[in-house]
Amino acid sequence: MVTIVVADRMGKGQKVASGIEKAGAKVVLVPGIGADMKLGDVMNENNADFGISFCGSGGAGAIIANNKYGYAERHGMRSITEGVTAIEDGIKVLGFGFMDKEELGEKIVEAINKKYPD
Repeated sequence: MVTIVVADRMGKGQKVASGIEKAGAKVVLVPGIGADMKLGDVMNENNADFGISFCGSGGAGAIIANNKYGYAERHGMRSITEGVTAIEDGIKVLGFGFMDKEELGEKIVEAINKKYPD
């Protein structure tokens, strides 16, 4: 089962987490303000497959995850389509502006399952 860590600067992310679970993946939601800064650590601790960082651009958490653990990242995304394209491009950490939407979680899992069918 695919594991995705969700970390939101404002301690949110419940809606996208719900969409991830609804689509059949496991989600680890990092609690609390500043959660995005812990994304890479939590991914590493949970041997997660993917991570989603939310803040103004999603960059802080995504860049730290890349610098500390080498996870391929893309940030500054503002749409579901950009996230799907990032998955298709082999990106493991997705950085978004604040977009806590259930549909985002569902579409990301669908893209993962399409790219990595096993």
